[in-house]
Amino acid sequence: MAHHKQLAAVVGMGQTHHRAKREDVSMAGMCREAIDRALADADMSMADIDAVVVGKAPDLFEGVMMPELFLAESLGAAGKPLIRVHTAGSVGGSTAIVASTLVSSGVHERVLTVAFEKQSESNAMWALSVPVPFTMPVHAGAGGYFAPHVRSYIRKAEAPNHIGAIVAAKDRTNALKNPYAHLREAKTVDDVLASQMLWDPIRYDETCPSSDGACALVIGSEDVAKASPNPAWIHGTAMRSEATSAAERNQVNPQAQRDAVAYLYRQAGITSPIDDIDVAEVYVPFSWFEPMWVEALGFAEELNGWRLTEAGETNIGGKIPVNPSGGVMSSNPIGASGMLRFGEAALQVRGAAGEHQIDGAKRALGHAYGGGSQFFALWVVGSQKPTS
Repeated sequence: MAHHKQLAAVVGMGQTHHRAKREDVSMAGMCREAIDRALADADMSMADIDAVVVGKAPDLFEGVMMPELFLAESLGAAGKPLIRVHTAGSVGGSTAIVASTLVSSGVHERVLTVAFEKQSESNAMWALSVPVPFTMPVHAGAGGYFAPHVRSYIRKAEAPNHIGAIVAAKDRTNALKNPYAHLREAKTVDDVLASQMLWDPIRYDETCPSSDGACALVIGSEDVAKASPNPAWIHGTAMRSEATSAAERNQVNPQAQRDAVAYLYRQAGITSPIDDIDVAEVYVPFSWFEPMWVEALGFAEELNGWRLTEAGETNIGGKIPVNPSGGVMSSNPIGASGMLRFGEAALQVRGAAGEHQIDGAKRALGHAYGGGSQFFALWVVGSQKPTS
């Protein structure tokens, strides 16, 4: 890895209230809400911004092709570089990384990045369903695709059936502390287990909602960050991809994710993830992905992630709190979901996460995945400048 990279930090973060339907705003208005909050948080105006990086998931999710064309002016990009990023569900994370790279490479001083989805204007579940006769008819949406991987994990790990319900109840309860969350409803493990089975073994309450929402970040250079009262320094970033349907793929523990994590931790100087990281915002759209991904992230041995969850170690107050914001399980504006994980990690190390703040959080992980578990984006942010 080259060592001439400049330092970069998150100096502003903004998000909308996430809802099933934001009928009061257009896509442009929804993005502006997040952008205006991020700029205010950074104590900047659009005139201070050098470039804009926008991300969203497939255009089919709203039925508007290339929305960045009509959004350019409302995103503040008139007269400035505008880059669109697309890596399926991981796009919120990879968009933030592209923005941070523009700063760490010395190209720009201040970059605004925004990601969004207005799911109410189309239907992501059917947009993600391959038409019969080209697939098995039960492949409806992401749940139909991922359920076999969850079953495979349960079988390999000999995990008890209630683990997914523990995660769902935790994340929905955490969301009560997050005023921006879409689903703010107390759920018990029994409530979750009593909900309808959608894609065996995934129940209704173990799935994410369909949300309208946006998230924006302002990323600045070292000089910009020094003038900020509490920057979230970027200690490392990683993106990796793999094929969707290669026969030898391990979809329970994808190689691209393992490679991304190893590269990220080398960059950030992390040797014992559970000790070195204080809080993790992980992309968990179906509750069973928490035990699967905490293994990939090195917080637990392979096939033992469910034990960490069952022991309560991923709760607020546990050894490695996962998704204190309520996570994707509580708010899922798909294009923004990854950036929300990255932004929430930044809020934690800035001590700005409000009621769901983890005491003394010094280093936080943001994680996103997308496609058929084939695109991965991660970053580690810290309250202190990186040492290396």
